[in-house]
Amino acid sequence: MEFDAALVAQLKQRADRYEEITGLLGDPEVAADGKQLAGLLRERGALERAHQMFDELSGLRLARSEAESILAEGGDDELVDLAREELAGLAEAEERLDEQVKLALIADPTDERRKVIVEIRAGTGGDEATLFAADLFRMYNRFCDGERLKVELLGASESEVGGYKEVTFGVSGENAWRRLRFESGGHRVQRVPTTETQGRIHTSAATVAVLPEAEDVEVDIADTDLRIDTMRAGGAGGQHVNKVESAVRITHEPSGIVVVCQDERSQSKNKARAMRILRSRLLEAEEERIASERSDARRALVGTGDRNARVRTYNFPQNRVTDHRLEDSDRKNFNLDGIIEGRLAPMLEALEDKDRRTRLANL
Repeated sequence: MEFDAALVAQLKQRADRYEEITGLLGDPEVAADGKQLAGLLRERGALERAHQMFDELSGLRLARSEAESILAEGGDDELVDLAREELAGLAEAEERLDEQVKLALIADPTDERRKVIVEIRAGTGGDEATLFAADLFRMYNRFCDGERLKVELLGASESEVGGYKEVTFGVSGENAWRRLRFESGGHRVQRVPTTETQGRIHTSAATVAVLPEAEDVEVDIADTDLRIDTMRAGGAGGQHVNKVESAVRITHEPSGIVVVCQDERSQSKNKARAMRILRSRLLEAEEERIASERSDARRALVGTGDRNARVRTYNFPQNRVTDHRLEDSDRKNFNLDGIIEGRLAPMLEALEDKDRRTRLANL
């Protein structure tokens, strides 16, 4: 078979970059720069499979050329028969490699991230929205337990009715980003609130943002760009609240991003948490800027993470969850009881399948 020239060119570009990085790693100046070294090693690791496949493709092309030359020249019948057998085997190997190349080219290095930060914010709906935000937090906790992902609470602002105005948590483990990346966006709930005496259905909302957690090497933050303020923590907490200035507010002045952390009793721990969140928000902003410069087809992928788009509706009276990104599929509706208990796998697999098909169609 003949490999698509454009796909081969993309694969060669990645293989060449792998070779370039391999050469750079032998440079003493690069080896002495910890941040640059870590970044290059990460990039090289992401390109290693492409490099291997390009070598395999080159070997298949050479073997095909040699076998076809034998057939064209004719001569020894036994040798010709062997060449025919070789070509038949090569055709099968080429088909397998072609599929592998396509899947590799649609893969995004961020798909393999092991750490993410998730932010849930109550939207319209008052107290009911904060209760829904708490339901989402519990849902993700249960999902992560089933996936053997570690959850770390980074910050929370509780409402008077026991919900969350906002809650931020970190998730780490194998495939953390891959499993949670489709959750970004607007989540809507339709149900009868516990405070509703006439049985009327209310609609409330919350937003979810899933941010790949940035490494130091990925986001360079100058100390001069930061304004760091300390204050007394608010909310419940006994003597600690009024006597110790442990809460930290960090303002990144170039972007205007503000992060507040106050849940730890230690000011240094709150500062470290705030910096983790700030780095991830800055990384998200940069990735959104890059995405906006790409084609409309790239921005249309289901996993782009637009928190303003309504992605899902949780309908309690009908015990149904609808993911609106699957409207053109017969798998758009799911059992609410299972979803709210953290059994998200069937829905995530449907989203993963759509995302894969979309990426392949736009290669």
